[in-house]
Amino acid sequence: MSDSPRPDDAPERDMQRARATPQARLSPIWIVPIVAILIGAWLVYDNYRSRGPQITLVMSNAEGIEAGSTLIKTRNVEVGRVERVGLSEDLSTAVITARMSPDTEDMLVEDSRFWVVKPRIGREGISGLGTVLSGAFIQLEPGTSTRNIREFEVSDQPPVAPAGADGLRINLVSRLGHSLRVGDPVTYQGYTVGRIEDAQFDPQTRRMQHRLFIEAPYDTLVTDATRFWSASGIDLRLDTEGFRVNVESLEALLGGGVAFGVPEELPVGRPVQPDATFNLYADEDAARQGTFNRYLEYVLLVDDTVRGLSRGAPVEFRGVRIGTVAAVPWNFSAPQPDSRSRSRFAIPVLIRIEPQRLGITGEELDLDEWRERFDRLFDFGLRASLKSGSLLTGAMFVDLNFHRDLADEFEPETFAERSVFPTTSGGFARIEAQVTDLLDKLNALDIEPLLAGLDRNLAASEAMLGEVRELTASLQGVLDDPDTRGIPGNLNATLEELRQTLQGLSPESAAYQELTGAVERLDRLMRDLQPVARTLSENPRALLFDSLDTEDPQPRAPRRDP
Repeated sequence: MSDSPRPDDAPERDMQRARATPQARLSPIWIVPIVAILIGAWLVYDNYRSRGPQITLVMSNAEGIEAGSTLIKTRNVEVGRVERVGLSEDLSTAVITARMSPDTEDMLVEDSRFWVVKPRIGREGISGLGTVLSGAFIQLEPGTSTRNIREFEVSDQPPVAPAGADGLRINLVSRLGHSLRVGDPVTYQGYTVGRIEDAQFDPQTRRMQHRLFIEAPYDTLVTDATRFWSASGIDLRLDTEGFRVNVESLEALLGGGVAFGVPEELPVGRPVQPDATFNLYADEDAARQGTFNRYLEYVLLVDDTVRGLSRGAPVEFRGVRIGTVAAVPWNFSAPQPDSRSRSRFAIPVLIRIEPQRLGITGEELDLDEWRERFDRLFDFGLRASLKSGSLLTGAMFVDLNFHRDLADEFEPETFAERSVFPTTSGGFARIEAQVTDLLDKLNALDIEPLLAGLDRNLAASEAMLGEVRELTASLQGVLDDPDTRGIPGNLNATLEELRQTLQGLSPESAAYQELTGAVERLDRLMRDLQPVARTLSENPRALLFDSLDTEDPQPRAPRRDP
């Protein structure tokens, strides 16, 4: 066999000789766009990483704020810039979008505060003069919280104290209408120890809400016994205690403020927790009065004049103050209880008896026991009267004292659901009014006719006295008569016989029983006679004949003898 190749085997040999060839490489033209894309991505990433967080600031007025130029600073270091200024959807506030620096993430926490720095003229002087040329900027005060947020409110006023400052923040509540503003001083015995951080009016409760910051170490002065009052500068007062002048600090004298302290009648007390709430009083006396928060209320029905008696006047017992006048007059239109010793037009005065003024603490005070004690004292003659406290001012006060001669005249009464404190006259105003009335009457009298009439009255009185003497002598003679003296004995004997007679007629007596039996027999007899009476009434012949059915009898003829 021949090994020579056949024509049909040629394609097969060509396939056995094929070899793999490498693919074509990437064209160099693609290198430029790929590098451009990578550089662009890097620039976008670097720009995103270096831009920092975006925040939203809300403020009532965007005065002085410009997009792209207004800076955000902290400690005079730029930490952000305003990007856009717009309005809220309801057009009530200004909404500012700002871009912060990348390293400010830890500053944007819940208690961080923002405010606008611009030129201001206030009680402390002129501030923000550096912004006259550079323009206003937003100040950031980093907080200490760990919760990050992205929306903040911007205040128009700088904060009184830094967020992390040592001290105590408390709340004050009042109904006063005085002008306490943010930044006003808080003083203790004339020394400034804090500031007012916030002042708002709550229309729901109709109260003023104030927030105070007391700097350390003065925060230890605030205890649960502390009282706060308005420091209005100069306090001039002329009352029953004399003439008094009280001057706070110079700053409070110019603009007002708040003062506080612990009343002398109370212990120092225990320290309070942050955000404690206190009442704000009108003055120091009102704050001291607010200490006595447990009291008994009584009403004085005064017949004397109340001119000179005012709200806040003292109620004293032998010179010791134990209460306060609460209202003059009080509930004047309420009906007054009837009393023989008092007119129907007495003036009601509301007083408060405050046992805490005697050094009794709230834990030891039992108001029911004190009310019972006063009820017993009324029976011993305890009475209230008005007295003059100052001849210069005419101010009066309520004096409590014992009047033994009036002890039997006390009758418990109520006026407008309040117990009535018994009163008596004897004040200086009452004596003065009586003397004035007496002098007016004496001046109006015609003396001569009065003396003549007095002589005639004396003569008539002497004649009457003579007749009275004669009548007395006659009456004495009648009384000395033995027959007159025997009248009581005879009268007693007659009454004794009448008593015995009445005893004989009692249901248990024999006469009463016999009379009852006779009446019963008479009643039976009358019932038995009723048929007979009815028969006689119908036919009177029944009285003569035995039977009514027989014929009438005929007379017989005379008999003749044979």
